[in-house]
Amino acid sequence: MCTGIILKSKDGATVPARTMEFGFDIFSNIFAIPAGTKIETLGLNSEKRGFTFETKFGFLGANGLDMPIVFDGVNTEGLYFGAFYFAGDAVFEELSDENIGRAVSSEEMGNWILGQFSTVEEVKEALPTISVVGTYVTEIDGFAPFHYAVTDASGTSIVIEYTSNGLRIFDNTVSAITNNPSYDWHLTNLRNYIGLQSFNLGQIKVGDENILPFGQGSGLFGLPGDHSSPSRFVRAVAFANTLLPSHTADEAIFKAFHMLNAFDIPKGSIKEEHGDALLTDYTIWTSAADTKNVKYYYKTYLTQSVEMVDVIKAIESLSQPTSLKMETGFSVTDRTADFEWQDSLK
Repeated sequence: MCTGIILKSKDGATVPARTMEFGFDIFSNIFAIPAGTKIETLGLNSEKRGFTFETKFGFLGANGLDMPIVFDGVNTEGLYFGAFYFAGDAVFEELSDENIGRAVSSEEMGNWILGQFSTVEEVKEALPTISVVGTYVTEIDGFAPFHYAVTDASGTSIVIEYTSNGLRIFDNTVSAITNNPSYDWHLTNLRNYIGLQSFNLGQIKVGDENILPFGQGSGLFGLPGDHSSPSRFVRAVAFANTLLPSHTADEAIFKAFHMLNAFDIPKGSIKEEHGDALLTDYTIWTSAADTKNVKYYYKTYLTQSVEMVDVIKAIESLSQPTSLKMETGFSVTDRTADFEWQDSLK
């Protein structure tokens, strides 16, 4: 369960941002790979090896399960990539002798895209040249069922899906992405909410009765509030497209984190029995990328303050792939003594 949005600012910045939810801690850290790194595909396949490519661009972002794989991140050219769960709809090729020389596993797409390309158009042109396959991942007892969001510094954004219909690429026309069903289904579902509008409703007359709303808050009345993927998609579209304009990239980053607070899933609100274990989906981390100034921002379940990495500076300092601990821990600022200081000024 993940929710993604795209915001833009008047100074020309594009800010893709998202939440990451799962039923257990996926132990994400910030993983960085410099340009010139050689990467071999099918890295999680213990029996087969794919092809080797050398990264043209350095990149960094959040990994998971201590894998040398970026599931969400940005490269030095301002190209953003995010993997979103797509269980039940994702269909990838079976690995074979015929496609192994061009095979990329579904969980490795971030490395391949961020390491090779600088624009969405380049990604679109290259996608037909590879075979995306499913590789068994022990922790989820199956392959990683993803679809993908890609946004470049110009603001162009696409959603990439592999289903029983093959490869499909959609322009992200409404600045939002969640999970299944397919992106075009979500666009059709928006027709159910065509009457939503952000202005508070006024008085109406029904027969001889004057009907007033229950105070403030009737803007976007009827917006779905549950955690399902279709409902989150509608909310993300509504919020991203009614937000007051941002003048700068920093303002767009600030607003992105505020907006995504509305999609936080607390532990316990969604539960599932898995054998003897009780799994509960929750928001593990939230990220945002400034594709103009090439910075990556994030906060985590424990670390509620937003932290930032300047991607270009970080990559320039590296000679090999490097991991940075993502969690720095929950902290509270005690301001009690500030009252004593204020009083001493009187």
